[in-house]
Amino acid sequence: MKRLLLFVAVIATMTFVGCNPQKVSTAAFYETETQFMNLEGDGSITVRAFGIGRYRGDAIDQARKNAIRDVMLKGVEVPGNPMLSKPLIMEINAEEKYAAFLNNFFTDGGPYKEFFSREDRRRETSDKYWSGKQMKIAVTIRVLRPELQQYLRDNNIIK
Repeated sequence: MKRLLLFVAVIATMTFVGCNPQKVSTAAFYETETQFMNLEGDGSITVRAFGIGRYRGDAIDQARKNAIRDVMLKGVEVPGNPMLSKPLIMEINAEEKYAAFLNNFFTDGGPYKEFFSREDRRRETSDKYWSGKQMKIAVTIRVLRPELQQYLRDNNIIK
């Protein structure tokens, strides 16, 4: 009788645990655009960028790179200021033309780290999605647009 009761308890536990839905998000697989948050008085802009990586540090680093890449090549929509909404490099196929420069610029520990400051670490400003294999993190950072523009001038990328 005790064996039967133990057997039924084990089966019931396994059924209960096995039927629980898995809590895996698919949000980590979707591309998300960089969003404008605030315009600073010195010409820099605060943006919310998303990065995907295997670990938290990789995802945060990728989000920083995405924010700077979007300011340089795509432009970030700044309401009420069309001049700051334009990308810094406004050439056709700029990513292909300056591939060697951009690859060197965005290497781990590369010069891109000089052009952002102040990561906002309040809980409500960052989102984290975990898919089981990769993590997607939203980071709010300030991109130093004027300094980045001067750096591109010094390296003869823009006039």
